[in-house]
Order: sequence, then C-alpha cells, then structure tokens
Amino acid sequence: MPTPPDQPAPHDVVTVAHWLAMPSATVFDTRTPAEFAQGHIPGAINLPLFDNDERAEIGTLYKQVGKQAAVDRGLELIGPRMADFVQRARELTAAAPDPAAPVLVHCWRGGMRSESVTWLMRMAGIPARKIDGGYKAYRRHLTRELAHPWRLRVLAGPTGTGKTPILRHLADLGEQVLDLEALADHLGSAFGNLDGHAQPSSEQFANDCFEKLRGMDAGRVVWLEDESRRIGTVHMPEPLYATLRRAPITLVDRTRTERLDEIERIYGGAPVAPLQAAFRRITDKLGGQHAQAALDALDRGAIREAADIGLVYYDKLYAHTLARHARPVVHHIDGRAKTFLDIARELRDL
Repeated sequence: MPTPPDQPAPHDVVTVAHWLAMPSATVFDTRTPAEFAQGHIPGAINLPLFDNDERAEIGTLYKQVGKQAAVDRGLELIGPRMADFVQRARELTAAAPDPAAPVLVHCWRGGMRSESVTWLMRMAGIPARKIDGGYKAYRRHLTRELAHPWRLRVLAGPTGTGKTPILRHLADLGEQVLDLEALADHLGSAFGNLDGHAQPSSEQFANDCFEKLRGMDAGRVVWLEDESRRIGTVHMPEPLYATLRRAPITLVDRTRTERLDEIERIYGGAPVAPLQAAFRRITDKLGGQHAQAALDALDRGAIREAADIGLVYYDKLYAHTLARHARPVVHHIDGRAKTFLDIARELRDL
C-alpha cells in the first residue's frame, strides 16, 4: 500500500459539506466490493485498492500483529499492480459523465486507503482530492440531514387506493415526491415482492433517500406515501421515519370496487404460486378459513375474489395503524369516480 510520505495538504482535502455543494464531481470509493455493496454514495465508482479477501487479511494482521505488518503486506499486494490501477483510474475518469469534474477519493473513514490512492493519482497526473472523514463522515452528515424538519405531506389511504400512481402523477405535475417503495424496490405488504428479487440494504436505502432529498427545495412540500418502519427487508432510516410519523396526512377515499380494480391491475398477471405463498404468510392474521377461501379462489383464477378476501385483513390493519399513530388529517380527498391524474391535480392545488 503506497503510503505517501506526508499527510495530504489541506487543499487536497474536501469536507463532505464542500463536496455536496459542488455542481458535479467524480467520486471514487476505494473500499472493497463487499463494503461497496453493503452501502455506498449514490453515483460513486468502486475502485477498490484491495479485494475482499485481501482486506480481511490486512485487517487481521493489523489487529494481531500491528500497523506496520499490515502496511508491509499492503505494499506487497498493491506494488506490482500500481500501473494497472492508475490506468484503470484514468479510464474511469475519462468515462465519467463530466470528465472535467473534480476527482474525489474516499475510503471508510478517510484513512490510509484513500490517502494512498489520492497520492498515487496525483503522482500520475490526476488532480484527485480526498473526502475528509470518508464514507463514515458522509453517513454522519446524512443522518443529520435526514433529521431536518422536512415539510412532509403524507398521502394515505387503504390498500388499493392507488397511492403510488397518484404520487407519480404528482411528480409529473412538478411536485416534490419521495417514492419510498421505488427506492426500496418493494410494493409493501406480504405481496410486495412476489418474485423474491434482492432489495437494497437498509444502509443503501438511507443513502438513496438522502440523495433524492438533497436535490429538493427544503422550503417546499415533499409528498410521500404512508409507510411502516419496514418496507420488505428494508428498514427506514429512523430520523426520516420519525419525521414521517409526525407529518400531517392527506387521506384519499375510493370505493371498494375501484380499489379492487387497482389491485387486479397490479396483480392480475402475476403467477398463482407466489400469490398463494403470500396469502399463506398472512394466514394467522387473516384466519385459516378466509386464507383457504383465498387460496381456492386463486386456484380457480379468481384474483379479484381472493383480493376481496385479503382486503378484510388489510383494512383492519390500516385502521389499526391510523389509530396507533394518530396524526392530523389536514385534507380529505374524495377520489371516487376520479382518475389518478384528477386526484393528483386536486392535491397539487391544495
């Protein structure tokens, strides 16, 4: 690991706040692929100094033998591939959306990995600077910013109301929207991930939420859907969740027929087996007799009938949640016989 002879000069270091104020920057994350996959700055490029196994080996040496042994082993590993590393950095910089943008480097906490890579890049003619405090400082900053008293307006309504398409129309109309389910890659509820695809980590979800919010005007309303603390496997960042739970709600009413129409639109083409598995997951809440009736309906291809049975449980759950987390209903929208676009326009004009 080519440690520079001296600490980078102050002008070679950029604070997180300074970096976030830049119009654009190419950010290199020198952590391992595993660290990057767990959570990273949106838009950052992974340029690992070590792979996962090498990092584990060096970390063990550091703890069991000492810093110098870890540094020596790092030098053994990176020395023979320094030229390839620099060439890769040049290629990635040239391929960045803005090749002329400032080049920034970070590791976990602004230590030896980012210092070494910053030094190596500068020696190779790439005017790189290190982000002070690294990814850890970014996460601290993010936590503070997510606790900002954002002007959240929570769109509420029982299952099948169409909150997601309403939010998308609001965004098309120029309103600020934080689509939590899109960021979590999950539709919510036991039926939210029928194909079992991987969701982002909770850490990455928080990073993505912050990335969306930091591009918004804090003085304007931000619309989002009423969500529980967990969306599938993803946990909402606590500062944002606390703000959401204090925010006033706008409640949208639609008829049961309209709600069933929306549920059928979403799930009508889904394979039967995953739908049945989802009903089995809520058997205890739905009741064995009702769950079996829903499973039988799915066997007959009667998606709408099964959905009608499911609404018995979800409507009770929704009423319980509203009562448990009592918040002022600032507006009550009658969405019956209206399109989602009509409802979005009415919300925009409030």
